[in-house]
Amino acid sequence: MDREQHELQFLGFFGIFKESFKIIFSWRKIFSKITLALIVPLSFIFLAQIKISYLLFSDIVYDRAACFIFLVILSLLSTAAIVYTIACIFTGKQTTFKKVMRVVPKVWKRLLVTFIWGFLFIVVYHIVAAVLFILWAAFIRASTVGIAIVIVLLILYLIGLVYISIVWDLASVVSVLEDVYGLKAMIKSKALIKGKMGVAVAFFILISVCLAAIELVFEYFVVLDMGSNIAISIMVGILSFLFLVMVSLFGFVVQTFVYLVCKSYHHEDIDKPSLADHLEGYLGEYVRLRAPKDNVQLGEVQV
Repeated sequence: MDREQHELQFLGFFGIFKESFKIIFSWRKIFSKITLALIVPLSFIFLAQIKISYLLFSDIVYDRAACFIFLVILSLLSTAAIVYTIACIFTGKQTTFKKVMRVVPKVWKRLLVTFIWGFLFIVVYHIVAAVLFILWAAFIRASTVGIAIVIVLLILYLIGLVYISIVWDLASVVSVLEDVYGLKAMIKSKALIKGKMGVAVAFFILISVCLAAIELVFEYFVVLDMGSNIAISIMVGILSFLFLVMVSLFGFVVQTFVYLVCKSYHHEDIDKPSLADHLEGYLGEYVRLRAPKDNVQLGEVQV
């Protein structure tokens, strides 16, 4: 990683885009292994569950629940592997695929707690949103004013959903690189994202649109079999899978870069030796590396 830490704060959308691809290609050997071990099965299950859900509609609840669990597990493992790898690269610490896979199960436990908190926020948010829409249907209903209100509610709902999702994604990186996880990681993420929300939203929309496009194309040509022949369906299925793998890898890498940019923007110095020690701690028993007063590992240092 060629850029100095203080320079990261000036990276915008295209800068992060460029740096993400640069680090993937510069370290393609280890990222290729992580992709084959985690992101390939993640992508395969994601597309397979779409096809399976269509074929086994009667068992759709059980099918989606099982696929959801596997997707969550692989997603958290992928996050742990890629965040840890980029952090090692950032600190100049030598790492190997074997070492990454040793660390992943231990980091995954912290990520799981953060995931549960993020999931709870999403559930509560949807309950509140559902109540508001029910109240609209019960008391306001369809009218000029009513339609205007529901449009405003829909816009606010989407804004809130995007915001929670971005905070949740960044909290996953915080859980790996800092000595906090769960609710504390969500709070830390909320503070970090201030000032860089525009960039985070742009990447969230880009990746979401790419994923939605891949899913729609896959459903149309493969699941619903609307192609002119089976050869086209097979080709589209393979291309959908390959694009999904690439978009997923890019998304995980961007997650970490947004975190580094946010840290730099808020002038929170990342002490590379302490971060390296923190990462090494995952290979043994996790302990606090320094006394609280001296712990500048990833804390706030004004420069």
